[in-house]
Parts: sequence; structure tokens; C-alpha cells
Amino acid sequence: MEMRVRSSAFTDGGMIPEKYTCDGEGISPPIAWEPVSDNIRSFALICEDPDAPMGTFTHWVVYDLPPDVTELPEHIPNKDRLPNGGLQGINSLRKTGYFGPCPPSGTHRYFFKVYALDKKLEIGPGADKDRLMEAMKGHIVAQGQIMGKYQRR
Repeated sequence: MEMRVRSSAFTDGGMIPEKYTCDGEGISPPIAWEPVSDNIRSFALICEDPDAPMGTFTHWVVYDLPPDVTELPEHIPNKDRLPNGGLQGINSLRKTGYFGPCPPSGTHRYFFKVYALDKKLEIGPGADKDRLMEAMKGHIVAQGQIMGKYQRR
């Protein structure tokens, strides 16, 4: 099933404001979603840049968000455990939390993908994207995404 994902900071296919990038404050943007089922037990989010020169770069991994959480406000702290009960994994820099867009050249695309799951994964904090994807197999009820772009000056 398809889920609607949006941000009050940018439109789907629009430019991500500098504030959320390495050229600005580097804080996470607000992301919200609309669940489509009552049997959701948790949500997960992955942000990645498929245009990175060395292959897809993972900017953010969040999971085990409670089923009543339908948004992440801007500036989520880069800590293992979130106040809402969710957990953060590691990005491609092997650091916990969000790392803002910082393309070396050209305009890159950043996909914020949200997954609705039929279980809480309970894999502990610090998982990378591959570990999260493996844990989610067979448990994705719905998913959606918003894509933003960024080009450095």
C-alpha cells in the first residue's frame, strides 16, 4: 500500500532548504506521514542519496517509531534513543542520526522513505540501513516517500 509522506520544509521534487544541509545548520527536516492501516505496530524511515559518486549514501536511519507517531519534527537530536520511543541507526559516515545533504557536485536527489510495519523490530539502536532492511522483510504494510533535491553553491 502507498502512504502519503510530506514535509513542511520542501515539496516533493522541490529543493531542500540550506538549513537542513551541510551548508546550513545540518538539522533534520520535518517529515510527516499518513498511516493507511490499523494493524501498524511501528514505523521506520530511511533517507538516502542514490546520486552519490561512490554509490547510494544513507543520510538517516530511524526505526521502531511507535504506531501513534506520524511525524518527526525538525532537528531530531543525533542520539540512539528518541524521546518518542524510536531508535536511530547509523548513516554512511558510521555516525548516529541525520547527516544533511552535502553533494560534492551537481544536484542530488534525497529520498525520505517511510515504512509502516506490522511489528516492532526490536533490533536495538545503531543498526545500519542493510540491517534495518533485512529486519523489515515480510513486515512492510505500507510505504511512501518524499524526494527533495539539493545543489551546493
